[in-house]
Amino acid sequence: MMMPAVSSDSTAPPVVQSWLADLPVNYFAMVMATGIVSLACQLSGFDFVATSLLWLNIGFFIILWVLMLARLVRYPGRMLSDLLSHGRCVGFFTAVAATSVLGSQMLLIARSPEIAAVLWAIGIVLWAGLTYTVLTALTVKRIKPTLAEGINGGWLLMVVAAQSIAVLGAQLAVPMGWTQTPVLFFSLAVWLGGGMLYIWIISLIFYRYTFFALSPSDLGPPYWINMGAVAISTLAGTMIAANAPYSAVVADILPFIKGFTLLFWATATWWIPMLVILGIWRHVYEKFPLRYDPQYWGAVFPLGMYTVATYRLAHLLNVPFLSAIPRVFVFVAIGAWCVVCLGLVFKLLSRATASKVR
Repeated sequence: MMMPAVSSDSTAPPVVQSWLADLPVNYFAMVMATGIVSLACQLSGFDFVATSLLWLNIGFFIILWVLMLARLVRYPGRMLSDLLSHGRCVGFFTAVAATSVLGSQMLLIARSPEIAAVLWAIGIVLWAGLTYTVLTALTVKRIKPTLAEGINGGWLLMVVAAQSIAVLGAQLAVPMGWTQTPVLFFSLAVWLGGGMLYIWIISLIFYRYTFFALSPSDLGPPYWINMGAVAISTLAGTMIAANAPYSAVVADILPFIKGFTLLFWATATWWIPMLVILGIWRHVYEKFPLRYDPQYWGAVFPLGMYTVATYRLAHLLNVPFLSAIPRVFVFVAIGAWCVVCLGLVFKLLSRATASKVR
């Protein structure tokens, strides 16, 4: 991925300074989307594609951290403003999920549990720090938006971040040997907490849907996280349940875990037609322009996650007919990733051309 060079001093070209200053904090959704599509490809037997996306994702991950740290150093006021914004602060949680998804790639594709464990530890620190920093900041601020202005599907990134920690933890439990029991208990607790958080937030979002006027601009790509948050909750449930032989606690409540996991999958499935219909209303009926926006990575991620979650659920519950869904959805996820990636390339090329003209 070609991105503008970053300079922390004022001698950088104005177009670069402007681009860095306005860099969305939710851009790590690109790593989330690329990582989960890679894992979906691996499960579907497309090993070359899965490995290629892994290496590409490592590049994305490093570049984005460099850019975000440069933005923090060069424009700390902008970062603080994002942190205190009801609409933008949740974008920081994409860094947590991106770290954990890349960890899953390193574990399952690169076969490197040591690196995966390091990424999991980093993800936990980011998740805990961001969760309490963001929620505290939003709670104590004096001037707040109305519910209609402040809530959107992006708020469910808090759920995605928590569940990504649970997924990677459950996958690492066995390689960690003697620590597997506390790791599984921690993953189970985070999974349950993330599930409760989804119920709280989706209740507000559903209320926003049905009792406040929605314009096409309000119904952006983050609303696909309505589905993605329960899809990753499904995946976390399957990973935890698969470890029942290694944890007495998990074994004792295994029927409960399976039941909630199926509930999450059913909810994710329910959301898909609804989101497609609303997308048609937005772009076809209301003729809202369809152009590249980094938020679209947040729409690719749920498609890949639903693919992986359904594959795992089919194996956990021994219902082979469900395997037909990921066999189709993997191509939907790959197609969506390619479209958004092309949009990014064209966007960067147009910016590079514009800077040369100036």
